[in-house]
Amino acid sequence: MRLLAIALLPMLIILPVVLLLVVGWWTRQFDRLLISKVQGDLTIARQYLDRLMERSDETLHALGDSVAFEKVAEGGDRGALDAFLAARRAALGFDFLYVLEADGALVAASPPGARPDAGLASSAVVERARAGTAGSAIDVFGPETLARLSPDLEARARVELVPTPGAGPTARALEERGMVVQSAAPVRLAGDRRGVLVGGVLLNRNLDFIDTINDLVYGRGVLPAGSEGTATLFLDDVRISTNVRLFEGKRALGTRVSGEVRAAVLGEGRVWLDRAFVVNDWYISAYEPILDSAGHRVGMLYVGFLEAPFLALKRTILIAVGVGFVLVAAVTIPILLRWAAGIFRPLEAMNVTISKVEEGDLSARTGLSGQSDEIGRLSHHLDAMLDLLRQRDAELRRWADELDARVAARTRELQAANAELAAAQKQLVMSGKLAAIGEITAGIAHEINNPVAVIQGNLDVARELLGRAATPVRTEFNLIDQQVHRIHIIVSKLLQFARPGEFAGVSDPVMPREVIGDSLLLVQHLVSRAEIAVVRGDGAGRVVFMNRVELQQVLINLMVNAVHAMPGGGTLSLESRDETRGGRAGVAIVVRDTGMGIPAAHLARVFDPFFTTKGQGGTGLGLSISYTLVERAGGIMGVESVEGVGSAFTIWLPQAPPAHDAASRS
Repeated sequence: MRLLAIALLPMLIILPVVLLLVVGWWTRQFDRLLISKVQGDLTIARQYLDRLMERSDETLHALGDSVAFEKVAEGGDRGALDAFLAARRAALGFDFLYVLEADGALVAASPPGARPDAGLASSAVVERARAGTAGSAIDVFGPETLARLSPDLEARARVELVPTPGAGPTARALEERGMVVQSAAPVRLAGDRRGVLVGGVLLNRNLDFIDTINDLVYGRGVLPAGSEGTATLFLDDVRISTNVRLFEGKRALGTRVSGEVRAAVLGEGRVWLDRAFVVNDWYISAYEPILDSAGHRVGMLYVGFLEAPFLALKRTILIAVGVGFVLVAAVTIPILLRWAAGIFRPLEAMNVTISKVEEGDLSARTGLSGQSDEIGRLSHHLDAMLDLLRQRDAELRRWADELDARVAARTRELQAANAELAAAQKQLVMSGKLAAIGEITAGIAHEINNPVAVIQGNLDVARELLGRAATPVRTEFNLIDQQVHRIHIIVSKLLQFARPGEFAGVSDPVMPREVIGDSLLLVQHLVSRAEIAVVRGDGAGRVVFMNRVELQQVLINLMVNAVHAMPGGGTLSLESRDETRGGRAGVAIVVRDTGMGIPAAHLARVFDPFFTTKGQGGTGLGLSISYTLVERAGGIMGVESVEGVGSAFTIWLPQAPPAHDAASRS
């Protein structure tokens, strides 16, 4: 699979990824190129509009400085001046021309009957001309102003609004305002008076103006077949001059720009360079705001071209690239796979052969005898090595069988000798220990029994002499009796360990919780002195069959060991529960402490005779005797301990037979 991946990786993964990256980069560059083009188109359109304003300014200024105007103006004949303005207006392409006194009074006007209102006389362009500076600007005139200049201008400016998809909401149905390129120049009148010559061109429905822009920007051969360029002049968001078509032969006058474009251009004053929905289709569009003489945004200049042909061209190129890649892949992939197969099929055969050999089939071979290249030679060497391996394996198996037979015979001899030696060593050790215990026991019995007899005799005398006065300390006297009796038992148990067969006690059915309570009472003084908390959990309901004194001896020994393990205080937990082991019903008694714990290396030896971790303070017989007593009763004794956490000794004893159980409960 790795070889196959290596063969196909360049064609199916790397090349497509590179192709996608290149196509993505090309698509972005293509889109940027379209935006750059429409930005350049907008620059040309704006330059033409600026040039129109400059030409209007230059033309008006030249008219005001002409000798002909000077002669007519100095003559002081208004009729002659009106006729002069009418002739020049038609020749120079102005929609209106008029002359004002410096104080704003009308001197002459064309067309006849024009009466500029006070608002025109005080506009920014006229004010600058009064100050001696000629200039041009775009201004918006209301319908009343247009009517005072010429009824024809009012009619030309009127545009009915057409519902347009995507445009913002409006309550208007008619655009009556006019966008005018207004120019003004200072002039001299009769009597050396100062005046102002004002002229203007209405841009509403000025199709020559907008078609000239479109021809400049989108001349023949500039756009691919099927695309078309458009230019539009907006008053606010209404198309007042455009070559965008609603349908064949009808221009989209009165349609409105989309709300998104209006917000960006008129609302924020930004230049829009992006695709936009224009009337009924998507165009790569450029919009920029138009400012009036006071610096207010009053309209927009737009150029753009149809996006669909460019998208079709982009899709065609992408499809061509994709088809070309598929054809190349269809031709090259089979060739690559065939070349790769010549490599990985022999390797697979060798791999299968090795797997069979690993499974034990030493007769497996590659069988690649027809190839003479490097892989063929490798397979021949592998088959030769497998032949040699099979021969060596047969020899090794024969030698191994002989060696196994010799080792087995020798092992049996060593095992028998080790068993005899271990038994002899154990017997010698135990005999030595028991002999020593026998001598110790004789001395203990003589040395301890005499003072104990004196204690017991004096206790009896004290009880007789005190009579009824001994009643308040009767419990203490009884405890002394019990402890004296316990001393006798301990001495006898020491002898019992040395000669267990001679001292076997009589087993009785006992309730574990009763024996736990009695044992706890006997070690209460040690528990209290060490500030140890006792927690009991008597959950056992069964009766066990064991000598009561022996079970008490075992529990007391475990409790005392637990107290010694917690010199700084802790918790002693005593628990009994019914538990079945190996199909036998019984009771488990757990003595748990939170002391120092037993090292893991010592756990295996805690029940060995004479093994102790208490130094000189212990004999090493307590746990060994306890283990022997529990085992003799048919039970099991175990230990779990974690150093630094605590230890738990568990005694499991079988349940007493039904007859003994009933007798105990009765």
